[in-house]
Order: sequence, then structure tokens, then C-alpha cells
Amino acid sequence: MARTGFFILSIILFCSCGVLRKNYDPAKKYPKAALQKDYTLLRNILEAKHPSLYWYTSKEKMDAYFDKYYADITDSMNEQQFAWHVLAPLIQKIHCGHTSVSMSKAYGRWVTGKIIPAFPLYMKVWNDTMAVTANLNYKKDSIFKRGTLVTAVNGVPNKLLIKYFMEFLPEDGYEENVNYVRISGNFPYFHRNIFGLSKTYKVSYLDSSNQEQTVTVPLYIPPKDSLRRDSIQRKAAKHIPKTKQLLQDRSMVIDSSKKFAVMTVNTFAQGYLRGFFRRSFRRLKKEKINTLVLDIRSNGGGRVEMSTLLTKYISRSHFRVADTVFTPERSLGKYARYTRGRFFNNIEMFFLSKKMKDGNYHLRHFENHVYGLKKNKFDGKVYVLINGPTFSASALFSNAVKGQPGITLMGENTGGGWYGNNGIMIPDIILPHTKLRVRLPVFRLIQYQHPSVKGTGVPPDIYVPTDYQALIKGQDKKMEEVKRIMLAP
Repeated sequence: MARTGFFILSIILFCSCGVLRKNYDPAKKYPKAALQKDYTLLRNILEAKHPSLYWYTSKEKMDAYFDKYYADITDSMNEQQFAWHVLAPLIQKIHCGHTSVSMSKAYGRWVTGKIIPAFPLYMKVWNDTMAVTANLNYKKDSIFKRGTLVTAVNGVPNKLLIKYFMEFLPEDGYEENVNYVRISGNFPYFHRNIFGLSKTYKVSYLDSSNQEQTVTVPLYIPPKDSLRRDSIQRKAAKHIPKTKQLLQDRSMVIDSSKKFAVMTVNTFAQGYLRGFFRRSFRRLKKEKINTLVLDIRSNGGGRVEMSTLLTKYISRSHFRVADTVFTPERSLGKYARYTRGRFFNNIEMFFLSKKMKDGNYHLRHFENHVYGLKKNKFDGKVYVLINGPTFSASALFSNAVKGQPGITLMGENTGGGWYGNNGIMIPDIILPHTKLRVRLPVFRLIQYQHPSVKGTGVPPDIYVPTDYQALIKGQDKKMEEVKRIMLAP
């Protein structure tokens, strides 16, 4: 009987989820009063629980921003409008890369398998430059082919356009490298959400004689069968073989010359890294490989424990992770019911933190513990490739090994803060009316042996910027440069 009841309940829940997805309407507008309640709740939580709300923006200015965006709620809005035009620019003013806005889970279920109309050009964006990397409307286009330099969209010069994009995207301090990569990864997505859709766009570009020209391009509208094809592709992606997924998370290849190896670590959150590191460094020692290229350019972070483990294999000396790690409160208090994972978060905060003289609750383990090195640690030359998406725990690693003998950081500034960042525990705030989610880092972490000035990412020892010619040819300039240095006579 109990099994029958459970079976019936399962069917009801399954059907309910299907109905929720089918009936979800992204155009649904929430009343002004409901939006104001969600906004006020979010403000109260951030003011009470965020460890670094005023780290880069003074309280006076932050209060003014809170008031400004509250005043922008003049009427009802749908989820996308509230998220992108009220919450996103507000959150950006905190300058915390771990504090960000996400759409509701209902929206996520609704959008899965859909290809939505969009601005038609994908573009690589860096500094004040935009270059075409793909064209959704045409596979072959005599004008907007790979590498075409775009100078304006709808009359907005690229410099101002990029600057405006940055007003909606979070970053650690003032380090925008990560956002150049984000925009480059899906320019149509950001343009649609920030500027909305138009039937046509006026795009200015430089022709073969370096003269500026302007043409009108149509909105990209997906073919009728694209929904079905994309849905099939997404379903296939969900069933990626375990071995293939592991290779996407981390890999190591020893060059046929035996002169060097390339280890790629794209995450510290998964990938059975403990065993991978153990096997890999044992093999490097056994095969007497004296040069290692460590690629963490796509590593957005994860578990500090795994970042620290990699440091144990690479560092030349004992090390510490942080100078200071603290939270202003020992629990999420009355706001816990609006956060995901509240029970375990409160338990961890209570038992792992200790109140100190400054009135904050510190994680003394991170502040005091000195980490030793591994038996099979790597003693040869190490070239660490970094750039904007090198974030959070991977920025901790970059800081820990920077400046050590035989270790060279190459590429561009990390997106993760050099002075420090916020994280350790990052529950989602779920706003009760719109169900929008806002990530809330609980602890402030100040790096061990941090620089005196905060606001930048960890800088490379050898700067290798985006290279236009390499972009046109589809080459990995940073990897080519490290190989040139390694193999130089």
C-alpha cells in the first residue's frame, strides 16, 4: 500500500513539473508591489549578510544605488526585465564576482531546448575592440566573416557599447577580463537581454581598405525545425560519457618529444581531482619530465581544498591560503528561509567559525594552517596559463605560486581578485515572488601575502594579450607563445 501511494505521488509530481514547464510564460508581468517586496527583501539581506557590500563602493553611494533602482520599479515587469534592468546593474555596483543574478528555475526549464531570436553576430571582445567570430544568419558572408572589425551597432560606438555591457556584469573589484570573455562567448545573448530585439540592426565595420561602412542586417530568426534539432542535441549533451566529461574537466598530455607536458585543469569543483593529481605527478616524475604547462584559463574555481592540493604539488615552499577569512554573522538568521541549503550552511557557519576581537566570525583554519608539500611535487619549470575566467579558487592558486623560482605566470590578469574575494560558502537567495536567484557569498577572504591595493586580478609575469592575427587563424596565441619560450635554443 505504501509503495502504491509513493508511486501515485511520484506520478503527480512528475506531471506537475511538466505542467509547470508547459504553462510557464516568460512574458508574465509581476505587479509593481510584488517587485518592490522582492527588491526590499534583497536589499535587507545584502545589507545584513554580505561580507563586503561596501568594499569597493561606499555605504553612501551604495544606499544611493539601492534607492535609484528601487525608483526604477515604476510599473509591472516580467522576469527578464526585472532581472536585467533592475537587479543586474544594482549587483554590479558591489563589484563582487561571486554576487550575481540568475533567472528562476522555471525560466531555466522553459528555455531548455529553445533557440531564441537574437542579434546575429558573435564577436570576440577585448578592450575597445570587437571582431566577428560567427554569423548566425549566413555561414558564408562576404562582409561579416571571421575577423571583421565592427565599430558600432545601431550608432553606438564599440567603446561605449562595451562599457555599457560592463554595467550589467559582475566582477571582482575592477577586473573586467572575465567579462570580456563572457561577452565574447555569447554576444547575441547579452545584446538581447540588455538592449532587447530589433527586426534589423545597423552595423558599422571596417572594410578591406580600412574604411568604415554601415549596413543593415536582419534579426536572426531560427528555422522552424531548429527547436527539435536543438532539443535532440541538448538531450545528447546530458548523456556525455563519463570518460569524456572527465577529459573536459581535466587532462594531461606528455609531448612526444618528452620535453614538456601540458596539464589542463578546468575546474576545482569536480573531476576526481585527488586521484588525477596523484597519478599525473607520479607519472611526470617517473618519466623525468622537467617542464610543465599548467593551463587554468577556463578554471572558474570550485573547492578551495582542491586548489590547495594542486598548490602542494607545484609550490616550492610551504604556504598558507589566506591572511583573513571572516563573516559578519554566524548564521543566516531570519533570512535563512529565503536561501538554498540553509540548514547545512547555518551548521557550517556555526561550528567552523570563531568570533574574534574585531567582532567578526573567522575561519581560523584557513588563516593559521601552514600547508606542506607532496612527495611527488613537481620540481621542474612550470608555466601557468591564466586569463579572465581564472577565477575564485584558481586565483588563490595563482597568487600562492606567483613569484616562486621556476614558476612563470603567462597570459592576462585573472578575473579573480588578487587582494581577495568573497566566497567559501555561496548559497542562492530565492526571491519569493519572482523566484529570481541571487548568489550570496558568506565569507570575505583576503589572500595571504596580498598586494597593498585591491581591485585587480593576479597579473601574469609575461603578458600575452589577445592577438588579432591569431584570432583570424583560430590559433591559441598564449599556448603558442609558451611553447616558443620553452623550446627556444
